[in-house]
Amino acid sequence: MTILLGSIADDYTGASDLANTLTKNGLRTVQTVGIPDPSLALPDVDAVVVSLKIRSVAAKDAVAAALEAESWLRGRGAGHVLYKICSTFDSTDLGNIGPVTEALLSVSGGHIALVTPAFPETGRTVYLGHLFVNGQPLDESPLKDHPLNPMRDANLARVLTRQSRGKVGLIDLPTVTDGADAVRARLDRLRAEGAAAAIADAVFERDLETLGKAALEMPVSTGASGLGLGLGLARALLRSGRASASDGENEAIRPVGGLAAVVAGSCSAATLKQLDAAELHMPVLRLDTEKLLAGSDEISAAIAWAGERIGEGPVAIAASAAPEVVSRLQARYGREASGHAVETATAAIAGELVERGVRRLVVAGGETSGATVDRLGIPAFLIGPEIAPGVPLLRTIGTGGNDMLLTLKSGNFGGEDFFATALSMMR
Repeated sequence: MTILLGSIADDYTGASDLANTLTKNGLRTVQTVGIPDPSLALPDVDAVVVSLKIRSVAAKDAVAAALEAESWLRGRGAGHVLYKICSTFDSTDLGNIGPVTEALLSVSGGHIALVTPAFPETGRTVYLGHLFVNGQPLDESPLKDHPLNPMRDANLARVLTRQSRGKVGLIDLPTVTDGADAVRARLDRLRAEGAAAAIADAVFERDLETLGKAALEMPVSTGASGLGLGLGLARALLRSGRASASDGENEAIRPVGGLAAVVAGSCSAATLKQLDAAELHMPVLRLDTEKLLAGSDEISAAIAWAGERIGEGPVAIAASAAPEVVSRLQARYGREASGHAVETATAAIAGELVERGVRRLVVAGGETSGATVDRLGIPAFLIGPEIAPGVPLLRTIGTGGNDMLLTLKSGNFGGEDFFATALSMMR
């Protein structure tokens, strides 16, 4: 297998988001879970997105995992590697966006990385280096309250500088508007001045196309699914003639049958609203998060509850709580311990549901999605049609003929009727 474009995603839902964008823009794409076992036969594709769980781990561990994935992708022909991050840039002053970006640059020849989390289709834009969410500065938006990495600074150059060794520059909107050649010239100047990365403004989709053209000529870039990474990079490859638009039948949408369920671990405002809406269509069990953290056997009770209902139709089980509840529990039990307890519990519940015949599964929340996919031992996915911006239908690869349809949803994505819509697309 020889690929044109490789990507290293820092979590599983972000990987699905990018794979979806690449597929929509014409590239044949597969999402793997980690580096695939050599025995796994992957289809012939243009792009591979390697899913990792490195957003909130120690920086040295994130760097080691990313470099291993980079080596695997380069070994299969990838001329450009994108480090895919969240469109809210959530990270800490220790990383991991800066350390991973600089490590990837170091092994690829040490150029300069174009960096932007912009994705206008989902309301994320960057102007003068500041990230806006639906017109609000990130630090004033509801997305500032990420449960693991709260974001209190919308100035991305400042955020990235705090976690990087090298300088961080800016490619402002007027430069982007002047076109890809102007962007390349600006990158060359910044590199000559000692910068290792440059935050790029992008307000409209056309800005992402410009950035994609410029980024494709460099070995490494960092950003969310928009950058030109999904939009610009895919389109640049197609227009260059290096890739041909896929028009074949989408194997991912073949029916699988079986039972259906939703498991949610996200505490985002979007997911909370989606759970409220889901109660109009299916039974919803809301776990007591404090009991989970205190060691109560909420998991067995949830499985018993589901067993009484799932034969009649989909059910939803959620360990989701309002931000003020999450803050209180984190203060009592610790941020890391709280998050680990929720993702472990929801993954265990998902695993038990699959054991009982669930073959159509919707998972909400980045950490919950990662823990669930690992629990189920899924090595890779085919990318199906889009359910909502940034969220595709996924079909398992390498599961011994026991295929499943899944959706891995970042907590903040999708409209209020997302769960019902996703399940209606799964047959």
